[in-house]
Amino acid sequence: MVDSYRHKGLRTRLAEEVRAKGITDEKVIEAIREVPRHVFMDSSFVEHAYEDKPFPIGSDQTISQPYTVAFQTELLQVKKGDKILEIGTGSGYQASILAKMGAKVYSIERHRNLYQRAKEILDDLGYRVKVFYGDGYKGLPTFAPFDKMIITAAAPYIPEDLVRQLKTGGVLVIPVGEGTQVMKTIIKQEDGSLKEKDHGFFKF
Repeated sequence: MVDSYRHKGLRTRLAEEVRAKGITDEKVIEAIREVPRHVFMDSSFVEHAYEDKPFPIGSDQTISQPYTVAFQTELLQVKKGDKILEIGTGSGYQASILAKMGAKVYSIERHRNLYQRAKEILDDLGYRVKVFYGDGYKGLPTFAPFDKMIITAAAPYIPEDLVRQLKTGGVLVIPVGEGTQVMKTIIKQEDGSLKEKDHGFFKF
């Protein structure tokens, strides 16, 4: 993996751009500055790796815009040692940001080629992320409960299986809707009910 001074400089600029757009969690900004986004992208896109834009990664999927990654991560309020389930490994970039922040990350990907590639990249970078191939909406009951969960693709509804696997007091960050999504945080209450909060519109 080549990670040049130029890459590092571009990352610093990207981190400041994300801060300027309203991200205030310094741990999130630091992770954006540290994780080499270009490694997760096709080599033909390397020049664009540190633009605040999504890019295709195959299988009709994209590596999310860095601001979106930072926004969702900030909503999670990641603490070191948090056990976090990610639905939609994709390129592996979001999982790396969480791992860099000290979370224990479990991630599920339904596209086999993306699963295999992300697993290799995460291993090469030394991020200890447990990656699984399968249907993310079923979660990982064997490893439940989770402190937090993040869904990195548009969701038509809030999956009940995931809610069951979330700890009481746990947070689920999910973009819900067709076409344009509403970013939501779902907090599981002691009686099992859900407290929802909306955080604006996104497009996945």
